[in-house]
Parts: sequence; C-alpha cells; structure tokens
Amino acid sequence: MRVEFRLSGSGGQGLLLAGIVLAEAAIQDGKNAVQTQSYGPEARGGASKAEVVIADGEIDYPKATAPDFLLALTTDAYRNYGLSMKKGIIIADSTVKLDPPAQVPVVALPILETASEKLGRAVVANMVALGVLGGISGIASPQALREAVKSRVPKGTEALNLAALEEGLALAAQAKAAHS
Repeated sequence: MRVEFRLSGSGGQGLLLAGIVLAEAAIQDGKNAVQTQSYGPEARGGASKAEVVIADGEIDYPKATAPDFLLALTTDAYRNYGLSMKKGIIIADSTVKLDPPAQVPVVALPILETASEKLGRAVVANMVALGVLGGISGIASPQALREAVKSRVPKGTEALNLAALEEGLALAAQAKAAHS
C-alpha cells in the first residue's frame, strides 16, 4: 500500500505544517511516511505545496507522482494540480472555482469558512483541512492525528488546533455520510 497526498494552496495557510502532522500521525500508527514541500519565492501569498507519501513498506521515492488525495485550498491550486489528476479524490475548499471540471471525484467543503467563522481564527484552516484529509482517507487514526497535532503545533495553541482538527473530522464524517 502506497498512498500519496498533495496539499496545495497559498503560502501562509500552514499546509507544510499540516503535511508534517499527517506524516507524523501515520508513523505513530506504524506506517512509513515522508513529507516534502515547495513554495513560491514570495512565500506568504504565493503558491504552496506539501506532499506526503505513506506506505506499509519501504518508500523508494519521496514525492507524489500520482496523488490519491489532492487538497486544494485555492482556485490556482486546483488549476495547477487538480486538472491533471487521473485517479484519486480532490478535496477542495468550497470557495474554489472548479472550472473546468475535474476528471476525478471532488469533495467541496467549507474548510476556510469553518476556521474563520466557527473557530474565529482563519490561521487554523490547515488543521481543519488535516481533519478532513485524515477523516476521508482513513490513513491515520483520529487519536494519532490528535497526538501529532499536540506535538507539532506551537505551545499554547494546542486547544485551538485540536478544536480545528475535530471540526475537520466532523466535516469529513458529514461528507462520507452524504456520499454513501
């Protein structure tokens, strides 16, 4: 089993941290994981991408070549990565314009809105997204995700980040129920 994730959006959305936490949670669950990242020269506001590869066995190549899951938090991210997907699932923020349509299933969820409206902090959209990814993919247990969040987020922000993770897990559960 090899599962590839690509988390994409704009710099400053915390996707690199979300990728690191996803990889750590998978490792806590006994899997192998690698995480790579890239972002545009402008950093905050520019394009940002984190990739996570998770496998039961050895990982011979650390980058996602054909992602099973694409997280697109911006329309640019969707256009850059979603249109070339031939397999897998795209998880997009509900503000992303899905034009032209993707060739794979798309689950559009209010990730950014949940962070800013329900939690009052847009900065935790990455943890909402992590909960959605973890919940839809099932790649890491909710408990491993919680432990990885606690060990990786800045001290003093654990409660807020865990609340964001839980909101994401709840969004994922709603999406799975609606598609079953």
